[in-house]
Amino acid sequence: MTYIEDGTCRLISRKQNQYKNFDPLAASLAKLPVKNARIDSEIVVLDAEGKSVFLDLMRRRRAGAILYCFDLLYHDGEDLRNLSLVDRKHRLQRLIRGHEKLLFADHIENRGVEFFKTICSQDLEGIVAKHKLAPYASTPQTWFKILNNDYTRKRGRKEMFENFRERNSAAVHDAQNP
Repeated sequence: MTYIEDGTCRLISRKQNQYKNFDPLAASLAKLPVKNARIDSEIVVLDAEGKSVFLDLMRRRRAGAILYCFDLLYHDGEDLRNLSLVDRKHRLQRLIRGHEKLLFADHIENRGVEFFKTICSQDLEGIVAKHKLAPYASTPQTWFKILNNDYTRKRGRKEMFENFRERNSAAVHDAQNP
């Protein structure tokens, strides 16, 4: 989730941790023409083909980091969560238009099966389906994930994440106990 308030930006994980390793991205986002905003979003690092590279994200390759923006929940003091998804996405698209570090995650109507097949053929993880008239829900009441079972980049991801976490914990321990 992206929180912008009074010229500052915080990038917050699902577990409510602040991503401080992406300060250049946050500084860029803080320049959006808003007093405050909350954007449902995800930090990604893309390869030359435009595919997300999870390993580069884990390695905190900040220079190439961008933000995929899915939904606009608050904008300049207005709570938008009860508006339809389509209305929120229109507002989001206007807000982020032209910003080089922000990508608008468009929606596909009436071609979901075809779109999912394309996602699978490109070896992408999957899609999220939401009803276009639904209000925002942080839990999957009005939306669901449709995952590509053949997605190759998921293999070893859990182990890679655990190894990364263990290395970082060891480095912190070593720094605290010289």
